[in-house]
Amino acid sequence: MPRTTARTVTRRPSAPMPSPTAAQPLTGPIVFWLPVLFTIGLSLVSFTARVQSSVVMTRSVWGAALVLVAWHGVLFALAKGRPQMSVVRVAPRAQHYVQALCQLTVYVAWGWYWPPVYPFAPLILAQLLFAYGFDMLLAWTRLGSYVLGFGPLPIIFSTNLFLWFRDDWFYLQFVLVAMGVMGKELVRWQRDGKSTHIFNPSAFSLGLFSFLLIATGTTHLTWGPEIASTLGLGPHIYVVLFGVGLVVMYFFSVTLVTTGAAAMLFGLSAFYSATRGVPYFLDSEIPSAVFLGLHLLVTDPSTSPKAPLGKLIFGVLYGGSVFALYSILFAFGAPTFYDKLLCVPVLNLLVPWIDRATQAIGAGSFLHRLGLDPPLGRANVPHMAVWILLFGTMTALGRTDGRHPGDRLPFWQQACADGRASACDRLLQLETSYCQDNSGWACNELGRHYADGSIVARDLEAANRHFSRGCETRFQPACVNLLQHNPAARADPRALDLRLLVREGGPNLLEMPEPELYARACEHGWSFACATASGAN
Repeated sequence: MPRTTARTVTRRPSAPMPSPTAAQPLTGPIVFWLPVLFTIGLSLVSFTARVQSSVVMTRSVWGAALVLVAWHGVLFALAKGRPQMSVVRVAPRAQHYVQALCQLTVYVAWGWYWPPVYPFAPLILAQLLFAYGFDMLLAWTRLGSYVLGFGPLPIIFSTNLFLWFRDDWFYLQFVLVAMGVMGKELVRWQRDGKSTHIFNPSAFSLGLFSFLLIATGTTHLTWGPEIASTLGLGPHIYVVLFGVGLVVMYFFSVTLVTTGAAAMLFGLSAFYSATRGVPYFLDSEIPSAVFLGLHLLVTDPSTSPKAPLGKLIFGVLYGGSVFALYSILFAFGAPTFYDKLLCVPVLNLLVPWIDRATQAIGAGSFLHRLGLDPPLGRANVPHMAVWILLFGTMTALGRTDGRHPGDRLPFWQQACADGRASACDRLLQLETSYCQDNSGWACNELGRHYADGSIVARDLEAANRHFSRGCETRFQPACVNLLQHNPAARADPRALDLRLLVREGGPNLLEMPEPELYARACEHGWSFACATASGAN
């Protein structure tokens, strides 16, 4: 056989890949006037019908545009007419546009069932234009180049998935956006030898404003409670969030964050239910708004740990924090929807410590003895398979989109009568919600509770207020109780009330035929409805 001789092939070293910010900066007067385009766009949005529907909102948009104009003018004056500002164009980053597309998908699904979402689009556009202009001027004020890309999109979309200010206070929405941008640009540290922002930008501003709104008792200035409760109006919102979550997991390898958080919440909720006999959360083992948070809020790859074990720990801490905050907020009488927002900035601060802890553990003997170093070191796709299995198990057990015990008001009535933990408080919470939705039966029940003082402190003024509201809906016992409520009269819910009481967190059942409505009420435990449903058959 001929003998082959090995040849040494000398290869030229490949040139290093340029970093996204290594492009040639654009300079000149034209670049300096670029913020004007965003300001003009913001001004034009003020003439849309949605903005024009409120004087305060119109002035808020004009005020935001005026801030950009004034700031721009100061920079021009300081530059003495010879501006040297620069802009660096970068290739689109998947971290920005993929997350934005996933968030947009949630808006489409959510808005299909909650009408205020789609008309809110011009206001989201206004915030986006403001964010671009504000971010650019902030970079130039700091004597740096502005990196032009899709960065503001996921910040604005994420912020508005959790908190809106009402029309009369909408100017605070621009403050919320500005805080997110400043948190990203000003609050930074060195990580892996590079300067990077500490906080998830939207989570930073949401966490800060959540704390302020709780401290000042001004949640009523926002749509926060409505956003949290209406996200689940769609019949398959968990599947939608699961689907967009898989996209984020695939591109950014954050599967272990979501899996750790979901497993922690599911486990703690199941343990609470098994030991206390009542659900921890009202309508699901993991509320839909929290499920959104663990997919599209806490999973920012720039502000979460790098190592697989660190991501798992980060997710477990998020799940445990949300679980604890729900009880803490409920105990202090604060809105519980803040549970998913308050803890993220704190967890962002813990990331370096988590990274160092996982580096110290490494693939050493501790993980090896537990048999965890190979699974946690594997690729992202097997982690996704584990998450799919976990979500499938939760769904099969009826702990996501399925019917949940907390949806059934008779369940809470019986649990309260049995003296189970927090059951009476939950009953009052549900009846208050239904009364606000104009269920005369729920208003009358609330009035009875305040009149007899059995499960809440006796308050005749509150009782009369609820009786009056119930009477306005033509619920006859409430009208009787306005005149004499000792003992307070009561009656079974009307069909109109049942269309609210058995909706299971979804839209009101206004078009459901009455035989089907009473059959559904029977399944919820309303005994009188069973007889009516049987008679109809």
